Amino acid sequence: MATINVTKASGEQEPFNEAKLRRMLVATGADSKVIDQVIKAIEDKLYDGISTQRITEEAFRQLPKKSENIRFDKIPTEHEPPSDFDSERLDRLQRHAFDYFLHETNPNNGLVADNSQLGSPASIASVGFALGAYVVGVERDWISRREAIQRTLSTLRFFWTSEQSPAPNATGHKGFYYHFLDMKTGKRAGKCELSTIDTGILLAGMLLAATFFDLDTKQEQEIRNLADDIYRRVDWKWACNGKATITHGWTPEDGFLPYRWEGYDEAGLLYFLALGSPSQPLPKESYKAWTSSYEWKKIYGYEFIYGGPLFIHQYSHIWIDFRGIQDAFMREKGIDYFENSSRATYIQRDYAIRNPLDFKGYGENFWGITASDGPGWSTKKVNGIERSFFGYIARGAPYGPDDGTVAPWAVVASLPFAPEIVLPTIQNFQDVYPQITGKYCLRCSFNLSYPNNQKNRDGWTSSYHYGINLGPVVLMIENYRSGLIWKLMRGSRHLVNGLKKAGFRNGWL
Repeated sequence: MATINVTKASGEQEPFNEAKLRRMLVATGADSKVIDQVIKAIEDKLYDGISTQRITEEAFRQLPKKSENIRFDKIPTEHEPPSDFDSERLDRLQRHAFDYFLHETNPNNGLVADNSQLGSPASIASVGFALGAYVVGVERDWISRREAIQRTLSTLRFFWTSEQSPAPNATGHKGFYYHFLDMKTGKRAGKCELSTIDTGILLAGMLLAATFFDLDTKQEQEIRNLADDIYRRVDWKWACNGKATITHGWTPEDGFLPYRWEGYDEAGLLYFLALGSPSQPLPKESYKAWTSSYEWKKIYGYEFIYGGPLFIHQYSHIWIDFRGIQDAFMREKGIDYFENSSRATYIQRDYAIRNPLDFKGYGENFWGITASDGPGWSTKKVNGIERSFFGYIARGAPYGPDDGTVAPWAVVASLPFAPEIVLPTIQNFQDVYPQITGKYCLRCSFNLSYPNNQKNRDGWTSSYHYGINLGPVVLMIENYRSGLIWKLMRGSRHLVNGLKKAGFRNGWL
């Protein structure tokens, strides 16, 4: 195997030391054949810059798969939740989520793994969240400004210089980027689509970095210039494929996807970026077409723009402070989008209290239904009831789909909207269900209703952490604590221009 340099917790790099890893595995009592298999499985997935922590954890994860007789006296430690919910608990929760972006990133190109499973491709949305997380890290003294600049520059330089073409193995096309990229090469992973919404999240992270790194130095000026150049390169009109609304994406094999960003969803950010482009903007009519199919509903006494999955009420709000600003639709309704998300959060809690499908755990401090990983596509009889369970799907409340799976991270991401119901729920999750607390704060999702044959463990819990879950945790906790992301993005002239073009007025605008 060619020499691979790995990154230690200190940030320093050293050659991968197989002998050191082998000694750790020998200490578990595993025989040499099992250890050989584990190391072979890991070596096939290494790349320059990978963290030593990630390698060690994957080795311990692989051991039980290779040998049923392995028992651990010591498993790599996970963070213990503090006993009471105070500022220290919130700080620790945010910091542990931030650690994902320190350890699951290729420092040579800035790409961030979609999830914590070794061999996972990069997710461009996770990269966008990482750029935001670095900003928070500097403010919280979790990372030096110098290191944050280096990480940000590596990312921006890669995306600016990577191949933009219709070739099936390029990194992007027409200014957009593929949803998933190879962690080593940065080229398209598998047959994934050129993703408009994930490109939007990536661009938001870049524009945030451009507003934060505002010093008159060569490197910070380069950050600002690259972010602006990458944003200006996007051909928004092309992504509409001849109509008013933006398509979900494109592939070189089949062309544009048949789906469009229409109705209330997470695409608000996408339209504001497209409207505000100084080079290839969309017309105002595109935003009107998006809002024209909103569904205004009254549920549990709350009137709001309906959206079942919780994340669609959060993703645009991560970057934009909607308090007090209104477009034409919201002026007519007499509220703003921030209030709309607050109501959506309460509806989720009230649905769990009602628990119409009688799922285990649901209640006042047990909710959070959104797009998430799940126990898998199957039908099982539970306490005499035939239940259907799902894998990854956009779950929603109150109209479903719902299979008893909740996502704790999605509760945290609603913290600015309704802290009075979010904080007790986070505390309940952490204190009562320790299986959801992992190395990087909260695991993706869990389901107490799913039958589980393992002793002393209820239900199903997702094995991995995901960048698109932990990014909102870092950034929305920060918005709750200081409003930092919202304040910085008010300084992005492109985003502000997009909001004004969409008809937003009042408040800080």
